[in-house]
Amino acid sequence: MLPVIYSDEFLDHETGYFHPEKPERLTAIVNALREAAFAAKIEWRSPTSPQERDLMPFLEKAHTQRYIYKVHEIALTGGGYLDGDTLISPRSYDVALLAVSAWLDGVDITLTTKNPAFVLSRPPGHHAERDCGMGFCLFSNAAIAALYALKQPGIKRVAILDWDVHHGNGTQAIVETNPQIAYCSLHQYPCYPGTGRATERGFHDNVLNLPFPPGSDIESYRSAFEKKVIPFLSNFQPDILIVSAGYDANQVDPLASINLQPEDFGLFTDYCLGITRKIVFGLEGGYDLPALSQSVLSTIERCLV
Repeated sequence: MLPVIYSDEFLDHETGYFHPEKPERLTAIVNALREAAFAAKIEWRSPTSPQERDLMPFLEKAHTQRYIYKVHEIALTGGGYLDGDTLISPRSYDVALLAVSAWLDGVDITLTTKNPAFVLSRPPGHHAERDCGMGFCLFSNAAIAALYALKQPGIKRVAILDWDVHHGNGTQAIVETNPQIAYCSLHQYPCYPGTGRATERGFHDNVLNLPFPPGSDIESYRSAFEKKVIPFLSNFQPDILIVSAGYDANQVDPLASINLQPEDFGLFTDYCLGITRKIVFGLEGGYDLPALSQSVLSTIERCLV
């Protein structure tokens, strides 16, 4: 059985009909999972309500109080824009908190079972920096989950792998000063947000950025995983691995130009499972609905082996 943490409340973050980061991303994945051959092996779990846990100490480790207040105020006053791409609707603040809580649930479940969990939430988070949201992201889910994991008994090192096609500038900015967290990103460059150079190593040699030119395919990614990603993560010896699982590196995705196929994310999952089974996969990007759904299925199916 694989726990999938999901709530219909994640659909209440409204971005507008033409926005690529839309609720239909989740409904497409949920429908595909319920129709999958392995549907009986999925354990659907609801996220813990933010009112039932004290999120603020961990939220404030990643973001300034001023920024958190700003997101709340925009939502309370009917919604608005953080930037040209990043919308806040009346329920977005509450939904973003629920997403953070779901990622923390993923950590709890994985540490308890010592097996993977998948967090199927939105809004995504890896572009959200300490004092600003951007790139469809409100709160930095993966970074917050890593900081939370370090407060759990026996956890000394946490690794974050970000295979979204866009560099997780927010995640890196939040964790790169922490020697207990390693961050690795595979992303298209040049591409939004224009960060993630290979020369960036973090404050403790704890960052590995692997930029790929447009048109790169699975052979380039396979080589990078085997020669760089696996050694980097294995040498760090993480007690838990958090994966920012974005699926916008698919060839058909409208927002980038990397030529991966949905089954390739199954291979990435195998590489991760070879490092540890204590993995939290959390949804980031992916905007072609069929490719997104099939890619998530590829990830989850490999976790069930």
